[in-house]
Amino acid sequence: MTSISSNIVFDDIFNISAIDKEGKKFDRVSRLYAHSKNYDMDLTLDYNIELFPLQVHQNFALALASSLARGPPTANVNADTNEEEDKDKDKDVWRPDGKGRRGLEEDYDYVMYGKIYKFDGGDSDYVTAYISFGGLLMSMTGSFRHMTNIVLGDSIYVLLRK
Repeated sequence: MTSISSNIVFDDIFNISAIDKEGKKFDRVSRLYAHSKNYDMDLTLDYNIELFPLQVHQNFALALASSLARGPPTANVNADTNEEEDKDKDKDVWRPDGKGRRGLEEDYDYVMYGKIYKFDGGDSDYVTAYISFGGLLMSMTGSFRHMTNIVLGDSIYVLLRK
């Protein structure tokens, strides 16, 4: 897991156990099933196969981040700070023309932005977080200890790299 001084709320290496095991429903989208190496998490993720092709038994790194900005999350602790400067600080972290400040997306191959819409507390220590990325869905199940920074209703980025 990453330190508190980062926008990354979860990261691990996953190994793909299956892709589209319930059949392929869309031309450019597949659903992968994977298990993490470090934290014993199960992952189900819809992704665009043209932008990020993957194969069964392949490993990939996954990170969940609250912002693409590098460094610690911004918190308005001092009331004397200029609000306009704070707004400009995170402005243009990612821009399609490449002229913005460089963020976490530079270290990854595939990035999606979504919202945590459901959080199930299952039996014992295991919980499941559900995230929607504009219709592409993700669920991650594992110990609540590794998902304490994942909060229902928060917006979140998923970042993937081979």
